[in-house]
Amino acid sequence: MTARFYVTTPIYYVNGAPHIGHAYTSVAADVLARFHRLDGKDVLFLTGTDEHGQKVEQAAQVAGVETQAFTDRISADFRTMADAMDISYDDYIRTTEPRHKAAAQALWQKVADNGHIYLGAYEGWYALRDECFYSEDELTTRPDGTRVAPTGAPVEWLREPSYFFRLSAFQDRLLEFYEQHPAFIGPESRRREIVSFVKQGLRDLSVSRTSFKWGIPVPNDPDHVMYVWFDALANYLSALGYPDIDAPRMAFWPANVHVVGKDIIRFHAVYWPAFLMAAGLELPRTVFSNGWWTIEGEKMSKSLGNVVDPRDLVAEFGLDPVRYFLLREVPFGGDSDLNRRSLITRLNVELANDLGNLAQRTLSQIARNCGGVLPEAAVRTEDDQSLLAQASLLPALLRGQMERFALTDALEEVWKVVRACNAYIDRQAPWTLRKTDPDRMAAVLRVLHDAMRVIATVLQPYMPGAMDKFLTQLGIEAGERHFAALETPVPAGRTLPAPQGIFPRYVEPESAA
Repeated sequence: MTARFYVTTPIYYVNGAPHIGHAYTSVAADVLARFHRLDGKDVLFLTGTDEHGQKVEQAAQVAGVETQAFTDRISADFRTMADAMDISYDDYIRTTEPRHKAAAQALWQKVADNGHIYLGAYEGWYALRDECFYSEDELTTRPDGTRVAPTGAPVEWLREPSYFFRLSAFQDRLLEFYEQHPAFIGPESRRREIVSFVKQGLRDLSVSRTSFKWGIPVPNDPDHVMYVWFDALANYLSALGYPDIDAPRMAFWPANVHVVGKDIIRFHAVYWPAFLMAAGLELPRTVFSNGWWTIEGEKMSKSLGNVVDPRDLVAEFGLDPVRYFLLREVPFGGDSDLNRRSLITRLNVELANDLGNLAQRTLSQIARNCGGVLPEAAVRTEDDQSLLAQASLLPALLRGQMERFALTDALEEVWKVVRACNAYIDRQAPWTLRKTDPDRMAAVLRVLHDAMRVIATVLQPYMPGAMDKFLTQLGIEAGERHFAALETPVPAGRTLPAPQGIFPRYVEPESAA
C-alpha cells in the first residue's frame, strides 16, 4: 500500500490581510508536500482560513460590512496569496463551511459525552487580540498601567457563563506523551517551552462565549458559541470527513505534521492533543513551529508601515527566487530577517551564478559541440565517479532532512553538489577539451548533465516553476521527474532544446543601464 503523508498549514485568521509570515509557513508546508509526492507517497495538503471569533466580528464592524461578506473577501485574498506563491494545496478549508461546522460540533459532542466538558462561569484576564485568557502570573504591567499578556496584547477583566474543558485532567498524560514522543514538538526550543508550560500546571480551559454570536453554536445550547480555538483546531479533522470515520480521507489521520507559527504553538501542542485525547482520537505525529520574520531588522507591524505582502516581492524578484530565499536564509524553525540586500545576494550569487551559470555553460556546450544531442555515458574517471556519487546521494540525504523538517539544511546539501559541479567543470575545462580530446569533452558534459538532473529533480519542491524549465532544458520528460526515475539513466542521443537562462541576474532599477 502506498504510504500516506498529511501536512497542514495553520488556518489563517481573517481579521487582516496576508503577509510574508503567512507565505513563509505555506511555502514550507508546500515543500514538504511536493517532496513526499516526488518520493512516491499519497499526499494530502490542507490550508485554509479561520473565520470566527470576536476579533473577526469587530473587524467586520469597523469595515462597515456584514461579517460573512467580510470573511468571504479576506478568505479569498488568502487563497489568492496561496495561488500566487504556487502552493499546491489539495483542499482549502473555511471554518464557515457546513462541513466544518458539523465536524466541530461532533468533536465537541464527543468530548462532552466522554465527560470532559462542564458548565461554569469564567472570570479572568482576557486578551481580545489573542482570543485567549491569561493567568495573573503571565501578565506584565506597562508604565502607563496597562496590563498586557506575554504577547504584548492588552487584557481586560471578563466574567461570563462558560463551558469548560477539563484541561487540568490531561497534564500528566500530556507530559507522558511528550516524553514518549520527543519528535512531537519541534524545534527543540519550542518543545522545552511547552514542557515547561505544562509542568507549571494546567487550569481548565474556557471553551465557550456568550458575549458575541459570530461562532459555531455549542451543541444543545445555542446561547453559547465555541471558543474560537476549539472550533479552529477541528479543521484538521473536518477536511477529512470527520465524524464519518469511514470517510476515505480519514485514512490520512493522524496528520504527519502541522506546520505552525511559534505564536500558536501552545494551542497546537497543548490544547489540541488534549482535545484529541478527550475524544479518543490519535494525536498528530509532529507539530513543527517556524519562527517570525523581521523586516530589515525591525519587527513587522502596521504602525511601522513595514508589513510585506509576498505578492509584491514576487512581482519584483520572481516567484521561485522568493520561495528559495524564504527557506534558505535562516535554519527553518528560527526567526528570520527579510533584508533586501540578502535577497538580491542569494538570487545573484547562488541562483544566477552558482546554478544558472552552471546550467548555461553545460547546456550551451552540448548545443554547440554535441549538436544539441545528449552524449553517451563513457568510461568514467575517478573525478567523474566522485561527482556522480555525491549527486546520487541527494535524494536519500534530503529524505533524512525532510523527516527532521530541516528544510534549510536540505538546501545546503544541494548547494554542496552545485558547488562541486562548478569546481568539476573548471577542473575538466570541456571548452579546452573540445580541441584536444572531443570524446573526453563529451564524457564530461554527460557527467555534468547527469548531476544537474539530480539537482533539478530534488529542487522541484522549492522552486517548481524554475525546475520545470530546467528539467525541460535537460530533456527530462514529464514521467521522469520523480525520485525513483533517477535510477534510470536518460538515454544517449536524446535531443535537448535550445538552452535558455533560468535565473537572470537581478539589477537594481536605479542602476540599470
